Amino acid sequence: MKKSSNIRWWVAGSIFLATTINYIDRQALSVAAPVIRKDLGLSNEQYGWIVSAFLLAYAIMQMVSGRLIDILGTKKGFTIAVIWWSIANMLHAFGKGLMSLGIFRFLLGIGEAGNYPAAMKAISEWFPKEERTKAVGILNMGPGLGAIIAPPLMAWLITDFGWKLAFVITGSIGFLWLFLWRWVYYEPEEHPSITREELTLIQHGQEDETQGQKLPWLDYFKYREVWGLTLSRFISDGAFYFFVFWLPSWLADVKGFSLLEIGMFAWIPFLLSDIGSFVGGWTGEKLIKKGLSLDASRKWVIWIGAILVVPVLGCLYIDSPYWAIALISFSLFATQFKQASLFTIPIDLFSKKDAASVWGISGSAGSFGAMLFTPIIGWLVDTISYSPVFVIVAFLHIISAIIIMVFIPKVHQIA
Repeated sequence: MKKSSNIRWWVAGSIFLATTINYIDRQALSVAAPVIRKDLGLSNEQYGWIVSAFLLAYAIMQMVSGRLIDILGTKKGFTIAVIWWSIANMLHAFGKGLMSLGIFRFLLGIGEAGNYPAAMKAISEWFPKEERTKAVGILNMGPGLGAIIAPPLMAWLITDFGWKLAFVITGSIGFLWLFLWRWVYYEPEEHPSITREELTLIQHGQEDETQGQKLPWLDYFKYREVWGLTLSRFISDGAFYFFVFWLPSWLADVKGFSLLEIGMFAWIPFLLSDIGSFVGGWTGEKLIKKGLSLDASRKWVIWIGAILVVPVLGCLYIDSPYWAIALISFSLFATQFKQASLFTIPIDLFSKKDAASVWGISGSAGSFGAMLFTPIIGWLVDTISYSPVFVIVAFLHIISAIIIMVFIPKVHQIA
């Protein structure tokens, strides 16, 4: 790689691609779910427990992987995570029922838990504070792009090769990414292609961050801000995962979509979520440049996004599946608009040496919340309908925003 003044954006691009692959592997099951449920005789509630197995592992391991990545370093930690989750996704081809799919899903969650802590640590290492929301916005486009690619890709693979081989093919993509990662990523001070100007920009933008030792893990819980992030994610993450894991099933069960129609339309909401992520990150940066404080810019973006999720309730009152997809698309735009700021707050509060650990704690809480919510979704769908689920999803982000206001009165570096 030649000398360049934009190496940090190459880094952002590489972690964006990793997150895209992460979500292709994650959503492969949700796209295949209508076929697998029929093939293996699984109920909605059993499918919910399979999804919960992933979220349980994901929740536990985000805390562990965050700390491990702080110890191992971003490059090595990310490499191990991608190898693990790629193999785990390929193992889904051997699933024969609730137990085996639950085990493979659990293994997938262990590996995928390393993605966001490693990515956020990379951003904390490579970006000055004023650029971090834009970098996080780019990173957060990965889930949307992965969810855009997964429905048509899986629909095609399942139709032509069967659902088992579809998991083998999608699982192999991560190994291709490793070549890019090993080539692009070094710490800024060690990168062979970084210019002195870019290194100065990065270091100047981080000059107020403390340079001491990592905090002992339990010490993070002495900060009310960490509890605020933890509770906020615990409440709100399940709303996003509802659409990630249940949208294809909802389209099939309620709107009568075929696998081909799911492939044609289920990606659209996630395209809007990508746009929302980028716009949220861009808005946060612009607000700071226009003179708003770090605290005000983060919270304005969070509240705007949380309020704009509520119109998803309209899905309960319209018959057209296309208008329903439009409302869900708007909701996911708002969700990721909000998350661009919420996901940045851990690295606003703590320095880069603690970034993966703190983000891992909050991300773990979000996954625990989603894990508990998912079997409830399955039970509600089997016993009532999807309607109460949409009501709950519409308001979870507002509760999340209130928690941030109560527990984090001011966003600023505290440790």
